[in-house]
Amino acid sequence: MLMEHTIASREEYEAAREELLRREKEHTRQGDALAEQRRQLPWVPVAKEYRFDTDEGTRTLGELFAGRSQLLVYHFMFGPNYEAGCPVNSSMVDGFDGLLPHLHARDATMLLVSRAPLAKLQAYKQRMGWQIPWVSAANTDFNFDFGASSTEEQLRGLPSPEALPPIARQNAAACGVDVLEYLSEAPVMSAFALADGTVHQTYTTTWRGLEFIMGYYPILDRAPKGRDEGDAWQAWIRRHDEYA
Repeated sequence: MLMEHTIASREEYEAAREELLRREKEHTRQGDALAEQRRQLPWVPVAKEYRFDTDEGTRTLGELFAGRSQLLVYHFMFGPNYEAGCPVNSSMVDGFDGLLPHLHARDATMLLVSRAPLAKLQAYKQRMGWQIPWVSAANTDFNFDFGASSTEEQLRGLPSPEALPPIARQNAAACGVDVLEYLSEAPVMSAFALADGTVHQTYTTTWRGLEFIMGYYPILDRAPKGRDEGDAWQAWIRRHDEYA
C-alpha cells in the first residue's frame, strides 16, 4: 500500500522537481569526480601465482583476462559447503549477466569466482540460466588474499548469529549452511589490469559499495515507494525462480 503523500498542483510539482533536478545534477558531477579519483588509484602488482579451475581447464589469473587488458572479478558467495549460491548475490548477477558483450567491446572481461568446486558452480549456473564465466578458487588462496573469504579464526570475532540482522540467517538457510559458514564468504568486486605481462590490482569494493551492480536498487529509488525495506534490509530478495 502506498503511504499518504502531499498532493499538489502541476506548478508546485514543477518547482519542487526543478530544485531536486539541481541536486541530482550536482550528484552526477560528484559521481564523475569520484570515478576519476577511482581511476587514479595506484596499481599494486599481483606477485602470487593463482591457478583456477575453469570450464576450459586450469587457468592463471593472467589467462582469465581472455586477451583483454582489464578484468572485473565478482567474488560470488558460494563456499565449499554451500548447497546453492547466495540469493542476494544471485540477484546481482541477474542484472549484469547480459552486459558481457558491451563490456568486451570496451576491453573488459568480467567473471565470477567462488570457492565451491567447479561442478557445483556449473550446476547452479545452469539453473540460473547465466552466460557469465564462473571459475573456482577452491585450490588457491585468491579469495582469502583479496578479502572475500575468512578463516575460522577470523570469524571468531563476529557477534552471535542471534545478534546479526535477520538477512544473515535467512540467506544461510537458503544456502544450506549455518550462519558462520555463510559468513565465511563476503561479496567483493575486484578490478585488475594487465600491463607488460604483469597483473595489477586497481580497485576493490564490498557491501554497500556494490550497489552499482544491484540494478534494481537505482530503479526502485525512482519508484513511488522507493526500496520499501524498512528494517527488513534485503529480506525480500529471492533467487529469480523462487518468487511466488
